Amino acid sequence: MRKSKIDRQTTETTIHLELNLDGAGQYDIDSSVPFLDHLLSHVARHGLFDLTLRAQGDTEIDDHHTTEDVGIALGQALRAALGDRAGVRRYGSIALPMDEALVLVAVDLSGRGYLVCDLPFPTQKVGHFDTELVPEFLRALAHNAGITLHLRLLSGDNSHHIAEAAFKGLGRALGEAVALDTRRSGQIPSTKGVLE
Repeated sequence: MRKSKIDRQTTETTIHLELNLDGAGQYDIDSSVPFLDHLLSHVARHGLFDLTLRAQGDTEIDDHHTTEDVGIALGQALRAALGDRAGVRRYGSIALPMDEALVLVAVDLSGRGYLVCDLPFPTQKVGHFDTELVPEFLRALAHNAGITLHLRLLSGDNSHHIAEAAFKGLGRALGEAVALDTRRSGQIPSTKGVLE
């Protein structure tokens, strides 16, 4: 069963997260950051992951700590659920449209955390959410999951649409990468024999 549970407690945040990679896209999310909840619902639904999240943080200061720490917890959960990554497809990518926005997302379950994020947002906020937190979340996710993650804005001038396309694309690309390839028969998809 490719499932994991993460409990993370710091002086800034308290997080409980459950992830099932072989789910049906069901989610129950309350991070105390409403726009982050909205974005994470897209990852779960489009990746066909079951995701439960409860997070409380010092949002009276701002949403930075909570957003970053949720990225850390989700990355840790993804790493734990993948185990040695045997039998996975390893790579996933999509160019995802959301009205005028088009975002390219590519994932490699390389075992090495790396982020390239070229998402210039035209506004500093979507509602109350700081758009600069999108790459902060993605960096924490990539590093802690041990994945290489590229996102590039191909077109778009609406910050909400850009963020939504990025997270829907993240779900789709991750879903493709973590899918089991029946031809691999549990083999590690690397000539090195390991993904770490």
